[in-house]
Amino acid sequence: MQKWIKNLSFYHLSIKTLTLMGFGLVALPLVLAFLYSANQVNQLSQQGTSAIFNVAELVENNRQISQTLIRLERFASQYLVLKEQELLKQYTEQKQQLKTVLAQEFKTYNDEQFSLLVQQFASKVKEIDQLIQMTSVNSVNLEQLQSHFKQFAQLNQKLSLHSNQLINQQANNMVASGNEIKKTMMFSLLVIPMTLFIAGIFIILITRPLKELINKIKLLEQGNFESPIMVEGSTEIEEIADALELMRRRLHALELQKSSFIRHISHELKTPLAAIREGTELLYDNSVGELNNDQQEVTNIIRTSVTRLQRLIEDLLDFNIVLDSTSLQDAEVINLNQEIEQALSLWALDIKRKQLTVIQQVDDISLQCNSKQLSVILDNILSNAIKFSPDKGTITIKGWIEQQRLQLTITDQGVGIEPSLYNKIFDAFYQGPTAHNSQIKSSGLGLTIVKELLMRLNGSITIESIASTSTTFKISLPKTQLMTPIKTYHLEKS
Repeated sequence: MQKWIKNLSFYHLSIKTLTLMGFGLVALPLVLAFLYSANQVNQLSQQGTSAIFNVAELVENNRQISQTLIRLERFASQYLVLKEQELLKQYTEQKQQLKTVLAQEFKTYNDEQFSLLVQQFASKVKEIDQLIQMTSVNSVNLEQLQSHFKQFAQLNQKLSLHSNQLINQQANNMVASGNEIKKTMMFSLLVIPMTLFIAGIFIILITRPLKELINKIKLLEQGNFESPIMVEGSTEIEEIADALELMRRRLHALELQKSSFIRHISHELKTPLAAIREGTELLYDNSVGELNNDQQEVTNIIRTSVTRLQRLIEDLLDFNIVLDSTSLQDAEVINLNQEIEQALSLWALDIKRKQLTVIQQVDDISLQCNSKQLSVILDNILSNAIKFSPDKGTITIKGWIEQQRLQLTITDQGVGIEPSLYNKIFDAFYQGPTAHNSQIKSSGLGLTIVKELLMRLNGSITIESIASTSTTFKISLPKTQLMTPIKTYHLEKS
């Protein structure tokens, strides 16, 4: 699918052009379907209006015919009895009105049955005319006249029945037209899947290169400067990709220069520092002669400063490893409890010296990440907890899986951290208040290294602290799974 989309002739057009083209192609079928449906509805409306007027006219004509026949019979009967010319005149007027209505009926509905009925009406009118003309010569029986008008009534009844048939036919035609339009409207709904398909194609055309670009940016965010950034798509996307590729090359070059410089300067510092430390130890142990109290105090200060400087250089080397995008990218399956045990063993003497209790409540979890990166994270967090824990305090380590992510918390009973310092403590070389009675000196790089490594592992770290009570560091990491059912156990070291 994606390969077929890439082969489209307009794949490399600008986002603006793709958006307008997609909107036009999606709107066109809908507009055509709307216009066609509107035309069908308009025709049905016109047909309905015409049918209503025709039915109304038909009913009115039938009413007039019935009333005219009644008056015609009355005037004819009165004329036969009274022989008044005024009655004959009124009879003639009603007869003319009947002919007019029948002619209008025949004109509106050009129907064979109507034509036959109109002819029968005309024939019956002639017979009655002849009967009335005979009254001037012979006396005409009134019953004969009424017999003719009974036949008239029968013709009128047939006319009414046929009119009702025409009305029903009009209604059926309206229902049939409505059903046809309903079918057309249902058929026009097929336009919706077609428009969705077109919209889907253009969404992929626009978003697929953006997703590729986001993935490339995430690699840069994680410090991976080796993978080249090549994204095919619209002209704007390709321009952004070219700019990011240029930035990646420059960042990669700077990263290599920085790593090389830190490795070189650290190596150059470690050699004379080792000599200084050895000489200081000899002076401190009185190996080269007895020192007075002031000299012993100065030597102790030098010895402490040299130890701190050595740790700072080691932290710089660790920090260099973190910043080096060419290393530590390989992931492996790691047992979390084993990593925690290994990290605690490195601080066993400090834990024993401060008589700390370490409580572990960690599920048997495996995760996929770099072993050395994880060990550096645990080492720095644990050293921070040990440093700020009071003597005979408790450090609690909890670990569980939540929404397929590892949630690891390390809580100490230290003095806590002010909320205003939550973000600041992750800055390089920042050092918070010195812990009381702690021999663990900080370089200010530990939490910076932790945050950088977690970012590279797609993880995160947050802080929850209660003043003068406790501090909790919460770490979240992906690619985790539970190895065995949950178990809780306590490990106490004192």
